[in-house]
Amino acid sequence: MTAETLLVDLPHFAFGWVLLIARAGAVCMLLPGIGELELPAQIRLGFALALSAIMLPVIAPLVPPASAASWRVAAMVLAEIATGLWLGWLTRLWLLALPIAGQIIAAMTGLANVLQPDPSLGAQTSVLSRALGLCGPTIVLATGLYALPLGALADSYRLVPPGVFLPDGAATETVVSAVGAAFALSLQLAAPFIVFALLWHSSAGLLARLIPQLQIYFAAMPGQILGGFAALALLGGVLLETWQARVADAFAALP
Repeated sequence: MTAETLLVDLPHFAFGWVLLIARAGAVCMLLPGIGELELPAQIRLGFALALSAIMLPVIAPLVPPASAASWRVAAMVLAEIATGLWLGWLTRLWLLALPIAGQIIAAMTGLANVLQPDPSLGAQTSVLSRALGLCGPTIVLATGLYALPLGALADSYRLVPPGVFLPDGAATETVVSAVGAAFALSLQLAAPFIVFALLWHSSAGLLARLIPQLQIYFAAMPGQILGGFAALALLGGVLLETWQARVADAFAALP
């Protein structure tokens, strides 16, 4: 490529760069392992810029010419941001399944504490939920699962061309089904602890009927917490392996 050709194509590349940053930046805001609140914003911004620079030579032929109307350019940028947020949210949902399962487990085993809010979830969460929430990004980064959403980002330009808005019906249906699947996964991960809690509370209720003088709450709570710790130590590894396998399948099936 000569200098003259580069100068002629420079506005097109600049416009493509803006569209790429809009979609890639929106994805990086929510991408597991990269979009965590604990990660400095400068690192996320640098990752988005580097990712856009790598993808620009491949995506540039798909970028439409820049329109002379400013409202049309703004609409194309908004379309890219919407597509990036949609794709990033689909990946973030599966990451949230793990701390949600942790919160259910904490509630079932008596470990939940309403005095410890978590800004990343926007709810009153437990230490166990927070710990599992940190395990998710660690597993994604350590096992290389982050490559699947990045591949989906590159392939999304064939599904949704640059500057084109998502189809409303298909995008909504995909998000709704992903939300349902993520919540179902949370319940499946916490199912053994739910069964344990039901059996324990049923036994405690029966004991309270048999011995009315017994302070059943103070007698049963230590056993419930110790049993929860024992069940978590026994099933914790299986829980994380199951979540990793389901997340790998979900990332591989991203649109």
